[in-house]
Amino acid sequence: MILHIIARFHVRAGEEPSALAALRAVATATRQEPGCLDFQVVQGVRDPRLFHIHSQFHDEAAFDLHAELPHTVRFLGAMEELIDQPREITRAERVE
Repeated sequence: MILHIIARFHVRAGEEPSALAALRAVATATRQEPGCLDFQVVQGVRDPRLFHIHSQFHDEAAFDLHAELPHTVRFLGAMEELIDQPREITRAERVE
């Protein structure tokens, strides 16, 4: 089973550049993890303060390891300072 992770972050007005910098940094590091199959960041068109990450990992263990790595912990700490709504992180699997 491939594990899909969908994360949602809504940042305060004016924090978009800081959020993008944090997202780009974590994306670069995460894509190099052996358990990561894909890591995409998207920004809302109608609401540019809304960001989603869609990532794919080999399995739950790969994602659990990712969640503990220093670059992930730093990223989540940085985003906590920027968001104006609770973050949402969903673990999902593809439905045929």
